[in-house]
Amino acid sequence: MAFTYFFRDMHVLELAVKHLVPYASGRSRVRIWDAGCAMGPEPYSLAILLAEGMGRFGFRNVSIIASDIDESGGFDKIIAEGIYPEEPLSRIPEDIFKKYFQPNGRPGFFRIEENTKKCVNFQRHDLLSLEPVGDDFSLIICKNVLLHFLPAERVEVIRMFHRALAPGGLFVTEQTQKMPEEAAHLFEQVVSDGQIHRKIEGRQ
Repeated sequence: MAFTYFFRDMHVLELAVKHLVPYASGRSRVRIWDAGCAMGPEPYSLAILLAEGMGRFGFRNVSIIASDIDESGGFDKIIAEGIYPEEPLSRIPEDIFKKYFQPNGRPGFFRIEENTKKCVNFQRHDLLSLEPVGDDFSLIICKNVLLHFLPAERVEVIRMFHRALAPGGLFVTEQTQKMPEEAAHLFEQVVSDGQIHRKIEGRQ
């Protein structure tokens, strides 16, 4: 089972939220795709940061599709329940942890707060199908996944992300993943210290 933890790569997540919040302001729906979500710590971390950044009123318009090829077949249940052991939660600041998690009755396990949990929905999905899980996304985040693909596959997956984004939507990947030259014309990089890219409309 893929190992990950809550609040991993916080610099990238905080940059994503910083640029998404003003973009999403006033929208009746804010669709987000977390591609390669593993057991759910990343989409839930993103949801918590958005809840903090947008406030209760704005956050109620957020929906996150969390997808993964999930060869174990177990991610759906884990994400739907929103129950995690203490170790992957240990890097969450104490005040945030107390606000968003509660003991679930089983020693050492905690359940994520209900309003945060219900905005994240899992979908089993193979990125190499090159068929997006939806469209009109304000943000697509795909970290620590593209490095496992061949260079040509990576380009085609990024082209798929471009098609699935709303006009001006954001594509976010990990710090070490540079935009391939073949896809660079599809996006503009919005910060110099992170892989945050804004869709350029009308290009293929």
